[in-house]
Amino acid sequence: METTEIRTLVIALTGLFLLLGLFVLFFFSVYKKNQNKKEKQIDSLNKELLQTQLEIQEQTLKTISQEIHDNIGQVLSLAKLNLNTIDLSKQTELEEKITDSKNLVSKAIQDLRDLSKSLNTDNIAAMGLLRALEYELDMIRKTGFKTVLDVSGEMVKMEPQKELIIFRIVQETLNNIIKHALAKNINITAAYSADKLELRVQDDGQGVDLTPLNERREDNFGQGIRNMHNRATMIGADFSMSSVLGKGTTVKLIIPYINLYKNGKESSAGR
Repeated sequence: METTEIRTLVIALTGLFLLLGLFVLFFFSVYKKNQNKKEKQIDSLNKELLQTQLEIQEQTLKTISQEIHDNIGQVLSLAKLNLNTIDLSKQTELEEKITDSKNLVSKAIQDLRDLSKSLNTDNIAAMGLLRALEYELDMIRKTGFKTVLDVSGEMVKMEPQKELIIFRIVQETLNNIIKHALAKNINITAAYSADKLELRVQDDGQGVDLTPLNERREDNFGQGIRNMHNRATMIGADFSMSSVLGKGTTVKLIIPYINLYKNGKESSAGR
């Protein structure tokens, strides 16, 4: 082989190795960039989960305070009144009032047990999303609203972190209805299909002007809704809201079962 040919071969091999090295560097750079992006997503999700847990705990404490004041306190007051008005000379009335007092105290104890279940967010994971929503609606029903939870399809249990964020979005929606909607009825529908859960929260209240949201105004209303939207995005869900003045509001969540952010990998929920 001539010297020129050897030189040409060496140059070609050197160029090939350089191209191969550049390709490896480019691949590593892209891989590292994707890893950093996933790590940021995971970190952001973890922060969101912590914030969600704190907000749920805060809302739970408010609910407990109101429940103790409005319901348990009233029940115990009635039991005390019954006992204070007992006339030992009236045997029939005595037995009736003692029985009524025992029933009232039993009700208060049961209500306290129910409240104890909501003291920390771990119970949401233990109960599961549907049971947590049922419990939330039970609490709301005691304040005078008519509530319905309608479930269709085969229930799919998702990751606890995911269900926690879904619950917080629904809880915040329910709080907005209670405070602002002037509604009488609240309906939640949960439709499970092969690859996703579709949740709807509907009320028959006065409706709401969505202009601040559509115009992205930085007021409390628009920011609150966008916070829910951001939370939905964190778990790969689609959030939307529609309203007709005088006819009520609907909040819709479409949640795929695949969680893109758990441990930086795709993972599927188990049935």
